[in-house]
Amino acid sequence: MITLTINAKEYQIDTEPDMPLLWVIRDVVGLTGTKYGCGKGLCGACTVLVDGNPVRSCLTPVSSANGKNILTIEGVENENKVLQEVWEDLNVPQCGYCQSGQIISAVALLDKNENPTDADIDEAMSGNICRCGTYQRIRTAIHKTATLTKTE
Repeated sequence: MITLTINAKEYQIDTEPDMPLLWVIRDVVGLTGTKYGCGKGLCGACTVLVDGNPVRSCLTPVSSANGKNILTIEGVENENKVLQEVWEDLNVPQCGYCQSGQIISAVALLDKNENPTDADIDEAMSGNICRCGTYQRIRTAIHKTATLTKTE
């Protein structure tokens, strides 16, 4: 039995320990916001946070997440609602397929760096591919979120 805390809710999962975390999140738990993209950890569509760190859930065995806190796109509203609102206001997504991974990576960045530079953003987001090429809007959304959420 594997214990996962996903979006602050605990789950007891009875599955093979090498099952990818992505399939547990989507098929066992039923949270379908995290997307399957390439299956090789290259595109970033499957990105989730495990104990605050972005991981490619398509490559992560569920056993390695045992006892850890996982944040998926469905839990972002509780973590960083401002980011989601800015993302929508700036019309960042086009097709939207990569957006759950993009937003999760942005949450991780802003949790660690409340005033990121362009270089910080480029580095943090480099593993997330957007076929529509909305990288400028993504960067703008992260900067605007940082400005709106700055603590004095």
